[in-house]
Amino acid sequence: MHETLYFEDVHVGQRFESAKRVITVDEIKRFASEFDPQPFHLDEEAAAKSLFGALAASGWHTAALTMRLLVDSTAPMSGGVVGAGVEIAWTRPVRVGDELQVVSEILEARESRSKPDRGIITLRSETRNQKGETVQVLTSRIVMPRRETKG
Repeated sequence: MHETLYFEDVHVGQRFESAKRVITVDEIKRFASEFDPQPFHLDEEAAAKSLFGALAASGWHTAALTMRLLVDSTAPMSGGVVGAGVEIAWTRPVRVGDELQVVSEILEARESRSKPDRGIITLRSETRNQKGETVQVLTSRIVMPRRETKG
């Protein structure tokens, strides 16, 4: 595991890569049945007739998997991954057997004007499949504690 990172430890352009995770039919259907019960996430026959052409994971499932990969296997941020806003785009479907990995880059790092004990970073995280194709782009503003409070 990496050393815990504080706001002072990060910089624009810094990159992180997660571990990889293979997506199974059972987890696609299990997530969908509880959180996004649409036929193209639950049934192969219905999915084949949909615009997806085959079973596809919910975009929300992809977002949840991305968060899990970020928390489990990228550089640990002090205080956790605490979001202050997010933009998300699903660029292609996630299929059974896809192996996902998250590649993140810090786009911006700025000190908080109102709270001197923290900073805010903008992190762009691309979730990619085994072919290197981007399946999701998540741009997050993350609150990071400072090691030392200015003041």
